[in-house]
Amino acid sequence: MIGIACYEDTGSYALNLTQPKDLKAAIQKFVNDENRSIFATTQDRAIMKQGPKPVGNYPHTKAVGNLLFLSGVGPRIAGSDSNDSGVPGLELDHNGNFKAFDFAAQVHSVLGNVKAILEANGSQWENLVDITVFLVDMHRDFHTFNRIYAEYFPDPKTQPCRTTVEINRLPTPIAIELKCMAVLS
Repeated sequence: MIGIACYEDTGSYALNLTQPKDLKAAIQKFVNDENRSIFATTQDRAIMKQGPKPVGNYPHTKAVGNLLFLSGVGPRIAGSDSNDSGVPGLELDHNGNFKAFDFAAQVHSVLGNVKAILEANGSQWENLVDITVFLVDMHRDFHTFNRIYAEYFPDPKTQPCRTTVEINRLPTPIAIELKCMAVLS
């Protein structure tokens, strides 16, 4: 059975695949609320519409106790097309070769996506505890990432822990991905 649940106390709506509520009333409430926070759940798995769609069969987040774990988040633009495949600062030719590439634009976008996913799941930027950064070209991009990262986390005393790793490639034509852990608010 499929149902849509409206949670009055949090203002969120969920598609619950195991315990449907009053479907007609839930759909009407969802349609009428312009400030809705939308996510689909199967038990403890959530797929957010505030960030770009996952490129595989996995959830954006998983809450365990008071911790929120984010799956790898990239700079793709949510709502850019049916697959959320738009990447800021990236333009490809008809063969898939780079015509334009702006790593800084991807860094700002991935950090914005993380912030949106955190807030949609009951956490916030200041609650980040750990970030793993995956770069496809450490030599080219590490210094740019550090400069922009310092803008988002200016106080070293409140910065989350961080590990930066170079990887061979990511599943879409992006140059950066973040895996994060935060405390729920």
